[in-house]
Amino acid sequence: MHDQSQEKNKHLLSTIGPVVPVADFVDEGHASACCELFTESGVPSVEVTLRRPNAWDSVRKCIELMPNAEIGIGTVIEADQLRQAKDLGAAFAISPGISEELVQLAQDLDLAYYPGVASASELMLARNLGLRAVKFFPAEAAGGIPMLKSLGSPFPDMAFCPTGGISVKNYQDYLALPNVSCVGGSWVIPSQAMLAEQPETVIANLQQVYG
Repeated sequence: MHDQSQEKNKHLLSTIGPVVPVADFVDEGHASACCELFTESGVPSVEVTLRRPNAWDSVRKCIELMPNAEIGIGTVIEADQLRQAKDLGAAFAISPGISEELVQLAQDLDLAYYPGVASASELMLARNLGLRAVKFFPAEAAGGIPMLKSLGSPFPDMAFCPTGGISVKNYQDYLALPNVSCVGGSWVIPSQAMLAEQPETVIANLQQVYG
């Protein structure tokens, strides 16, 4: 990948946070209700995970209802998913692991792509493939903050989005690290019950993070 393209991807990672909502929407209705409150609260991005058969419907709904936000696709593990993400106009794609095939395809598609790494070896592979920004997953299980601090010295030019085990209790500690551009978290996605019964609490929680 050209240095200019990778710098653009690295910059994008720094603008889609501080917390990227990792959304496993139940259906379009759930996505729509969340998008309404996300827009009201100034949420800059959403990562819609491909964990349900109807996930692409939720992606389309987010792109439609949040035109000023960066909508990405998560849990990408196949080439066709990357192609569909590009066709739908997604801003970025994220994978739980790293695959040379998917990195190359994302570069060919000119789609911002952040594969997951959990070790120094995987980070070396990502860097050798031209990447300078990646997902760190599963963050807490892979060593958390101490691991990211250890990786910072030998890889000073790499930026990370830790995801996995990130919560309201520890996200600010991750964001305080110089090599962390943003974090991914599912805790900012309200359930359908929460949306129906306590919308004011949902907005208050969102504003605490994004206000």
